[in-house]
Amino acid sequence: MTTGKTSAWRKAPANRTQPAAVLAILATFLFTATAGAAVPVPAPKPGGVADAAFTPSLRIVAGTPIPAKKRAVPEGYVASRPKLVLYNDQPAKDYFGNTDGPAPLKARAIGSYAKGCLAGGASLPPDGPTWQAIRLSRNRNWGHPELIDYLQDLARDAPKVGWNGLLVGDLAQPRGGPMLSGHASHQIGLDADIWLREMPKDRLSREEREEISAISMLIGPLDVKNADRRVDPKKWTDTHARLIRRAASDKRVARIFVNPTIKKALCDFEKSRDRAWLRKIRPWWGHHYHFHVRLSCPAGSAGCKDQNPPPPGDGCGQHLTYWLSDEPWVPKNPPKKGEKPKVVKKRPMALAALPKDCRSVLTAN
Repeated sequence: MTTGKTSAWRKAPANRTQPAAVLAILATFLFTATAGAAVPVPAPKPGGVADAAFTPSLRIVAGTPIPAKKRAVPEGYVASRPKLVLYNDQPAKDYFGNTDGPAPLKARAIGSYAKGCLAGGASLPPDGPTWQAIRLSRNRNWGHPELIDYLQDLARDAPKVGWNGLLVGDLAQPRGGPMLSGHASHQIGLDADIWLREMPKDRLSREEREEISAISMLIGPLDVKNADRRVDPKKWTDTHARLIRRAASDKRVARIFVNPTIKKALCDFEKSRDRAWLRKIRPWWGHHYHFHVRLSCPAGSAGCKDQNPPPPGDGCGQHLTYWLSDEPWVPKNPPKKGEKPKVVKKRPMALAALPKDCRSVLTAN
């Protein structure tokens, strides 16, 4: 048996409140109860990081919850950097070649010139009174502070020997180490490439520094039989020689690498008995468009390994004669016509091959 109230409900459906009307009433009630107040935001999941400064509040507009505008980043806030994970078998160049700034540690050259890294590196300013750094996009204008001081001293003296100013190429990466391309050495911040092209009187723009070419001093190719292995007298001058002599005369310099043709030109240039500086000038492959300065390990660089001193003498004798012969240049088994020469790719140096302190250099923040 049904009650009258139930029967009345069934008999008069038109008097029931419709769903849409219910929602409207609830929205009106909600707006009235919460006008000007934020709707509570669910708490973060357990283990999450709650930061009220970045939690957006909600506000009600016409009964609809709408996220409020995010608050500004608090003054002094610095986002935490993700922890760098190091793997011993990973190529070291992948780590060092992607660093954008120096390790904030005491200045120190660590390891050897072709297997090491750099702590507390300093940058050579892109522009100075008598120098300009080239190829800035590579971010290789970093070195030990001793190297930066040396380059600025050399640049200051360059006009005294008739050279307008230095165009400085690669030094090292911000934290040294193996590079992504181009060099086996230059790893501990004590190597610098200086172009055999003087700084022009009109300053180069950043764009021009990416496009300008160095100038080869060779008169012709070296890898053909009976080649003319001399510098080109139309390009090479005594001013080039005076600049390199000044560069080598600094006691901080261990050696300077040049092409054998340039070494021969320097031997012929020096007419005085003061030939001690020539001992530091070492013939090497390439280096016909720049000379490569290498400094000795500075004081305070524990773990820095110097090369053995150059052999006694000025290096202008029999050893240089070998370098200017066919033997080091002309291939004994040249590829057949139409055959591509075989290229043997070396395995990249793994992180484990570097001194252990280089891991601290990578992770220092």
